[in-house]
Amino acid sequence: MQYNTVLRLALATIFFFKKSFAEQYYQNAYYQQKDDDDGAASYTGGNDYIKYWTEYAILPQSCVHYGGKDVIIYSMYEKYYNHCADKAMGTYYLDVPTFMAAYVNQMELNKEDMGDDYAVPDSTYVNCYPVETSSGAVYYVQLGCADNSSTELAVNVYKDNTCTTPDKSSTGSDDTNIDVSSLQAPFGTCTSCVHFVDKNEDDVDDGYFENKMKNAPLCSSAWEYKSKCGGSCKRMGKAGLKTGWNGSDKLLLSILGAFSIVMLALIMRKRKAMAPKEALIEEAALNSVGMQQTHVLGIVGVLFFVTVLFGLAAVKSITWFLLLTTNIVLFAYLMKLTVSSGIGPDGMPLEDEDSSDDDSDDDEEDEGYKAPEMTEEKGDAEQGGLKNLPPIM
Repeated sequence: MQYNTVLRLALATIFFFKKSFAEQYYQNAYYQQKDDDDGAASYTGGNDYIKYWTEYAILPQSCVHYGGKDVIIYSMYEKYYNHCADKAMGTYYLDVPTFMAAYVNQMELNKEDMGDDYAVPDSTYVNCYPVETSSGAVYYVQLGCADNSSTELAVNVYKDNTCTTPDKSSTGSDDTNIDVSSLQAPFGTCTSCVHFVDKNEDDVDDGYFENKMKNAPLCSSAWEYKSKCGGSCKRMGKAGLKTGWNGSDKLLLSILGAFSIVMLALIMRKRKAMAPKEALIEEAALNSVGMQQTHVLGIVGVLFFVTVLFGLAAVKSITWFLLLTTNIVLFAYLMKLTVSSGIGPDGMPLEDEDSSDDDSDDDEEDEGYKAPEMTEEKGDAEQGGLKNLPPIM
């Protein structure tokens, strides 16, 4: 009897935990499915699903013929604010039509915020398209890689209506003369997955920013349909990737470089006008750490040479760090010399607020006190009074 009771209790306990586990499992599956449907209803990429694309970036590298078809090699990054200078999430490739169709969709989405002045390129040749010549012959064209450059796209000609068999000329080229200069992938440019425009919250609904962070046609398609890039694929991608400085980088480099040169000239000018006492104090401070003025000049020269060397090698992160650090140090030292010398950058002496306040206080005190004035009548009266005093016995 006791055995049957214990057995029933054990079975009931197992059934209870099994039921609770099943309910929890299906509940989690329901919420996970609901979240996936909310992010992308048709996504089939698996566990690497990305819901919000705000911080992500994509860097198209080159267009090459790989695996029997024209593909675009690209890398994806988690932090757009690093300008694709950090480690990539991975390098992948995707066929040109799929990549460019997603790119055009991204451009159309950007136009909704930018207005009618924002031009979206014609996407006619993204898919296989029949073209009839004046003689009545029909051939098929589709957007693909250009023959003369790995960072340009061109309209290629094919023999079949699926655009799988290239129709090459006697020179081995399958490019046409159709102009697609407005329909080019942003090769070598770190592109943010989400394109934000300043919006007044009163002008948009509550779900505007939420939808904006989720809806990224280019990056979501590039992530969903990606194929992992192997060693040879990565080498082909890097061959077409330009790692040099772009226009904005060169402008900022010029500004920072000119700023450091101006500050260095002002420092030399102030050091020449430095009082002997200040010069001795500074020299003693250097000697206390085992350095001399020639050592400082040598460090500045080496730092300048290393910065130029990394700049020519297009090592951007180190170049920016060295240049910014140099400017900060020079600015701090220039401010120190300016304060200690008492002469401003314009060559005029700096006013001492404490001394000016003391002087004004002294003037006020002097104005408040006046010495007594003795008139002639008052003087005579006082003298007369002194004469009339009795003699001292």
